[in-house]
Amino acid sequence: MRTIVAPYGRWEPATPAQVASLLSAMPCPWWVAGGFAIELAVGHHIRDHGDVAVVMLRPDQHHLCGALRGWEYWAADPPGVLRPWEPTESLAGPVHDIWCRPGPDEPWRIQVILDETSNGQWVSQRDPGIRRAMAEIGKISSDGIPYLAPEIQLFYKAKQPRPKDQIDFLAVLPHLATSQRRWLSEALTHSFGTHPWLDQLAC
Repeated sequence: MRTIVAPYGRWEPATPAQVASLLSAMPCPWWVAGGFAIELAVGHHIRDHGDVAVVMLRPDQHHLCGALRGWEYWAADPPGVLRPWEPTESLAGPVHDIWCRPGPDEPWRIQVILDETSNGQWVSQRDPGIRRAMAEIGKISSDGIPYLAPEIQLFYKAKQPRPKDQIDFLAVLPHLATSQRRWLSEALTHSFGTHPWLDQLAC
């Protein structure tokens, strides 16, 4: 397993299968996110990963503590300062990230991203004007692992795309159905006006 040294300690990201095993008992929806979600969408390895992210809905945050019993949880206060998070605290916006590890001397294993919901819809934390029915947020891999729909993951990657985001975009683009391309094009246009991915999505 690859170890990544981050400003707040080592990362040894759990695999999607390990994440699924750890979180399978949670009585709420969750989805593997980030580059791993793109790999689950295309069905094969694309690149190395420095961490693994999981998306949950903000109202479900305390279910995490029941699944990862005995672990440490640290909230990322903007602009990204980690602090211990106790299950008695309800994290409100603008806190969106929780880092999780089995113990104080252990590497970080899972990053949890809290997304918003309103009137039964998923609401983007980046742009509240971007919404979607909950039934359309995730997919299930051939291994039974829930993952964030690739067009939604690409929308999150599109704000300031890094080289790895471009790799993910090009890898999953041939796998996007017409409806997924249309949704992403409309979301990018709504949030950014123009974007370098729009021409490729139209092809």
